[in-house]
Amino acid sequence: MSKRKGTSVSENPNKRSRSVNESENAADSDQEDPILSNVRLPLSDAGIVESITLKNFMCHSLLGPFTFGSNVNFVVGNNGSKCGKSAVLTALIVALGGNAQATNRGSSLRGFVKEGESSADVSITLRNKGRDAYKPEVYGSAIILDLRITREGLRTYKLRSKSGQLISTKKEELVSILDNFNIQVNNPVSVLTQEMSKYFLHSKGEGDKYKFFMKATQLEQMREDFIYIKTTKHLTEDKVEQHSECLKDLKRKYLEKEDRYRSLASLDEMHTKLEELQKQMAWALEKLQVDEAEKKYKQVQEQLERITQQVQELQPKCAELKTEAQKRNNLLKSSEVRVECKANLRDLEKDKTQLMSRIKDLKLSISQKTGAESKARAERIEQIQTELENLKHQISTLGQQIDQYHHAIKQEVLQRSIEANRRNLQTMESSRSNRLRRFGEQMPALLNAIQEAHRRGQFKHRPRGPLGYLISLKDPELALAVEVCLKGQLLAFTCDNYEDEKVLQGLMARMFQGGRRPAIITSNFLSQVHDTRKKAVNHPNYPSVLQALEIEDPVVANCLIDQKGIESILLIKNRTEARRVMQSKSPPANCIHAFSKDGDQIFTNRSYAAEQTRANYLSGDVEEEIRYMSDLELENQKAQATRFQQQMRKLDDDVKQNEGLLRRAHQDQKTIKEDLSKTDQEVIKCKHHKKHYDEKRSAHLHSIQTLEGNLKSKEKEYEMSVAKAKEICLERVESRRSARTLDSEISRLKLKITSQKEQQGDREEIVRQYHEALESYKNMTQQMKNLNSFIKSLDSVMSHRLQAYAELRRFLSARCKYYFDSMLAQRGYSGSMIFDHKNETLSISVQPGQGNKADLSDMRSLSGGERSFSTVCFVLSLWAITEAPFRCLDEFDVYMDMVNRRISMDMMLKVAASQRYRQFIFLTPQNMSSLPESKIIRILRLKDPDRGQRNTQRGEDGDQ
Repeated sequence: MSKRKGTSVSENPNKRSRSVNESENAADSDQEDPILSNVRLPLSDAGIVESITLKNFMCHSLLGPFTFGSNVNFVVGNNGSKCGKSAVLTALIVALGGNAQATNRGSSLRGFVKEGESSADVSITLRNKGRDAYKPEVYGSAIILDLRITREGLRTYKLRSKSGQLISTKKEELVSILDNFNIQVNNPVSVLTQEMSKYFLHSKGEGDKYKFFMKATQLEQMREDFIYIKTTKHLTEDKVEQHSECLKDLKRKYLEKEDRYRSLASLDEMHTKLEELQKQMAWALEKLQVDEAEKKYKQVQEQLERITQQVQELQPKCAELKTEAQKRNNLLKSSEVRVECKANLRDLEKDKTQLMSRIKDLKLSISQKTGAESKARAERIEQIQTELENLKHQISTLGQQIDQYHHAIKQEVLQRSIEANRRNLQTMESSRSNRLRRFGEQMPALLNAIQEAHRRGQFKHRPRGPLGYLISLKDPELALAVEVCLKGQLLAFTCDNYEDEKVLQGLMARMFQGGRRPAIITSNFLSQVHDTRKKAVNHPNYPSVLQALEIEDPVVANCLIDQKGIESILLIKNRTEARRVMQSKSPPANCIHAFSKDGDQIFTNRSYAAEQTRANYLSGDVEEEIRYMSDLELENQKAQATRFQQQMRKLDDDVKQNEGLLRRAHQDQKTIKEDLSKTDQEVIKCKHHKKHYDEKRSAHLHSIQTLEGNLKSKEKEYEMSVAKAKEICLERVESRRSARTLDSEISRLKLKITSQKEQQGDREEIVRQYHEALESYKNMTQQMKNLNSFIKSLDSVMSHRLQAYAELRRFLSARCKYYFDSMLAQRGYSGSMIFDHKNETLSISVQPGQGNKADLSDMRSLSGGERSFSTVCFVLSLWAITEAPFRCLDEFDVYMDMVNRRISMDMMLKVAASQRYRQFIFLTPQNMSSLPESKIIRILRLKDPDRGQRNTQRGEDGDQ
């Protein structure tokens, strides 16, 4: 743990930056002390100790669990019990990675296992909230650390999440968590035990206080790191000196091997000359064979040229014959195509006959349809139903015939159109006597069923609907606009409660089997219409939808106001005027949008045209609607008949076109017969000529193949000779000497090379030794270069870091002095703190009361209480310049009298109140009953341990 990377104000400016900023402000201003201020800061979020439990630890079978507060905690117990309150602090140090010596309670971990037990367990819960949380997605809001110490002194960890799930058992994970929270149990500022306090703080030596300051600020760790780096540098320099001596020896060996390697140059020259002679010898032998082959080749070439000349003379005639034969073949193929046309002509004649009969049938059907339309126009409205049925039958018959032969008319679309018009017409006729039928054939029966159910008491309040039936228009011209505005709400019902809604849904299920049911709106029934004066639109010239309707029932009016906001929708008959009003710079207040009498919807920045052209539910004149539907149906039937006539005219044009094609086909047939006769004669003649020239051509080809075979055999012999020569030398070498002269010179040179090798030794061994010596020399040179570069870089880095180290030490010393003076001033003391970094001493002088600076005396001359108070001030000043999530002090007030204890306690509580994001744990044998009541203070009282029995905890805090 001593090598863990520390966190100082200069190395990690982002981590726990709140106290760092406070310290910097304190250094810059003499008027504001952030440590002593009462500024409320956020609660601690990460790294504080929430609870701790001990099992078979030291002399306790079970101790805890102790639940700590997030700010100030006092662990109170009597002195003299070997394993009392200090067992909690010892377990905290050991569980968070500290060694046994750091606790001053034993030299080995196995000493913490209770006598007679095989292991001891410690469980600590650390808070894991806020921006400094460690892997919150894995551990959650808390990290549970379980430590087990065996009788053999082995230590094992289990890291669990908030829910108890095991996350890791590795020590590296614990180290990462401690580094993240900046927990340093070996740092006396974080955890100050009695022995550490006696050794550093109550020691009379100035060097001990300086060591305490260095250890608390982690400057000691930085200095040790610098010493380690300096030692590494000296070792590297020694290694460079050793390599320098080795480099001289390698250079000498390399030069010796280089001399022997160069002596091989003359031998290489003889080998090169030998290879050159062997190449000349190989190509000299090849030249003899080439000369002989060339003579034979000339003879064969002359004979081949004569035959080639004859072939070239016959080539034009052969090409002409091929062209002529190609033409005859094309004529033959075209004749075969024309013959096939005869069969196609017969099929066309059959198709013509069938088309003529179909045209007659279609003309007859059209005349019948036209007669039916004339009768339909003459008959009265009461006979419309009969006429529609007849037209439906006729149109179905015509559609089947035309779909089979031309696929031009779709019967299903026509049937749907007629059926829809028929249903609308029937609805209009039935609504003459009952307006309710406009809203559906089942509506009268549904309303009767609702009345009957209400009479029997099945409804708490009678449902209203359909809503369109319960409203009327003041101006009939606005029927289409209101109908487009309300849309599906015209058919909807409204209920007072969900029980009535269920009853109404059951009635609708019986009445609308397999069809679409009206919507049901559930809302409390009120006896009065909503007050819409604040939200309604009021225009002097145009009414709103609410103003344009006559609604007797307040329930219906409230439903439309809630569902459609009819009080905020204007009705403007003229479309142009509606756009001018709505899309001006100042549209009417509280107006959502407007509708024209044609159903167009106009917003302040856009408008939409209506798809509906007539009102279906709110129009007043039923007879006019019936006449409109009848005329619309007759116009549709007339348009269908017109399309039939256009199709028939198109069929007539197709028949005429096919007749013209048939006449042209007869004429082409006669011409084809004559051409076929001539073509047959020409084909016979061409075949005779082709046979003659093919026989002549075959004879010439046979002669050419024989000559080519002879040529290939000679080429193979030549290639073999060249291949043998290339095995010795790839490129041709010209030589004026004969093969016999070259052979004698080669023999003489071989004898000379053999004699030279016997004198010098193995050539490959000499070359290998030379390259090995060269490689070793280069590697050693590069290593020396890298080491020198490393030493140079290390000097530069160390110079910069030592300068930063000195600056940081000076800065921390100045801040410590400032906070020490501020703490002493709380009691009216004055003092000084002198750092001697060269001799590594820290001299602290204190003057009780307001005296002269010259009267400052050493702490050794103070009383025990005054010296303890000064020590507390020193500790608090170190707290102000260091970072840790929690602070632990063991019996900090043991040497104080009541006055100094009270002042020191008030001072520490004041510091704790100003640093609510840190946790403070104080172990004391004193009774803390005199402490003020506060929500930030928790007191844990421990009874004297009873061997083998569980200790009890009594928590006192403001939250309880």
